[in-house]
Amino acid sequence: PSVAKVFNMPIILIVDDSEVDQKLVAGLIKKDIEWIVEFADNGQTALDVMEMTSPNVVVTDLMMPEMDGIELVREAKKRYPQIPVVLMTGQGSETLAVKALKAGAASYVPKAALADSLMDTIEQVLQLADQSRSQERLCKCISSSRYQFNLPNEPELIQPLIVFISEMMSRHKFGDEAVRRHVGVAIEEAVINAMFHGNLELSDFQVQNARRDLHEGVKSEVVEDRRRESPYNERRILFGVDMTPKKAQFVIRDNGPGFNINELPGIDDTQSLSAQNGGRGLTLIGHFMDEFEFNDSGNELRMTLQCRN
Repeated sequence: PSVAKVFNMPIILIVDDSEVDQKLVAGLIKKDIEWIVEFADNGQTALDVMEMTSPNVVVTDLMMPEMDGIELVREAKKRYPQIPVVLMTGQGSETLAVKALKAGAASYVPKAALADSLMDTIEQVLQLADQSRSQERLCKCISSSRYQFNLPNEPELIQPLIVFISEMMSRHKFGDEAVRRHVGVAIEEAVINAMFHGNLELSDFQVQNARRDLHEGVKSEVVEDRRRESPYNERRILFGVDMTPKKAQFVIRDNGPGFNINELPGIDDTQSLSAQNGGRGLTLIGHFMDEFEFNDSGNELRMTLQCRN
């Protein structure tokens, strides 16, 4: 085993054929947390490094020689399904990013937003990956589960909710680890949207900062202030889940004013991939779920996923 693994130090693998971009990403990561950083300049080399070091997360470019980011995602899912892969998407590569998400990528970050969103995204997928692995021991076979939660606007309840759903999926043997990661990301995006945009009516900028605070484990001042004010303090999120070994359905409804659903971008609208607002979350939901739809007023989201085990 590597020295890093012996001392239980987190490892990140950066995959990019540009040495300048490798150093840029490494600098952003080491700015926030001490990591062991490994590098590869194409997908094939990355797979060799993954075999030797078993990194905690892989951050990869899309366009590379020999084996590009999409091929790397496909092979990593087959060989190392426990290791999440995060894409870096450049302008003009949005269509390829959609293919990579469908192939099993855990998430993505537009290169133009690396400084603002890279560590937030890495922390998100790492939390979900760790939780998913820890729940494998709880796997039991049951026929169906149905739960309904009436959630206050407390961001610290989001991760326990995702852990609960992951446990349900494990008990039902619903999907592999990559699928459970995808479901966790979709639920987090949906609940954050319902809580921050819907119930608390925060701006896109405020939501971005609140997300960062959430993943850093600190309380957001704007969230704490808003959730004490009327009418926001009376609003709740209804979260329902109905799961069998073959199908999972999720309902997320907030008490906010809703929005015009006719203004929603399509999930194949490549501009949504670079959006720093709800468009990115909707894109992830659209590619991680088989079906999703909002009610007419825009304050209820229904998501459906079929099990393909």
